[in-house]
Amino acid sequence: MNFREDPRPLILVTNDDGYDAPGIHHLVHALRGMGRIVEVAPDSPQSGKACSFTAHDRLHLRRVSDDGDLLFYTCSGTPVDCVKLSLHHIFRERRPDLIVSGINHGGNDSICVMYSGTLGAVLEGCIVGIPAIGFSLLEFNWNADFETAEEVVRTIVPQVLQKGMPRGTVLNVNVPYCKDLNGYKVCRQADGYWHKEYEDIDVENEEDLQFFTAGQYANREPEATDTDEYWLQKGYVTIVPCQVDITARHAMEGFKYLEQ
Repeated sequence: MNFREDPRPLILVTNDDGYDAPGIHHLVHALRGMGRIVEVAPDSPQSGKACSFTAHDRLHLRRVSDDGDLLFYTCSGTPVDCVKLSLHHIFRERRPDLIVSGINHGGNDSICVMYSGTLGAVLEGCIVGIPAIGFSLLEFNWNADFETAEEVVRTIVPQVLQKGMPRGTVLNVNVPYCKDLNGYKVCRQADGYWHKEYEDIDVENEEDLQFFTAGQYANREPEATDTDEYWLQKGYVTIVPCQVDITARHAMEGFKYLEQ
């Protein structure tokens, strides 16, 4: 795993749907020819794990194959584990030039960034100063058509590899599920939330209540024209710059009364 003498860009690929998800296969296919690809993906589905990592259990990293262009591993942990363990073990001599996560089965627009394992891996890249992009397709079907999403990857990744991105930021890219895109928009995350988040399965047994995760999305600003929700509905790919610094700077002055 000596990457020092390889002149190609070094790209780390991961996801949260698991190594066998069609989305990550399409992502690798789209990235072929752009650099040396190292795929480290969870060995089981990890959706909704956000930025969680394994703190107490043993982690397993299994090398599956290497064809000279793609070096492939599976990891027993979360998407963040995949990134952390890769940087610790695989990229000791040379850090990746880019981390790419996805292509997720289902959107990660608006408030979903808070829960997404796809974006968790991307934000881990942000923490350590590696450019990172998360790609998501607004379709949950396992057998969805990823052709348009592949084209989006081929459009965005080469430009980021060439121009880079500001330190402390990453990109959250969402692709509407349609054949003909209307364009690309750099925009902000919509202010939304999830409600009615659970379906009752068995509420008669008070000692063992059972529920199933469901949920309905609510947009607090449906009239806003500068959000990912607005542009996705109009058939545009949305590109939202994100960061890990969640300091509410606008509110700091209002809490000065707490200083001593």
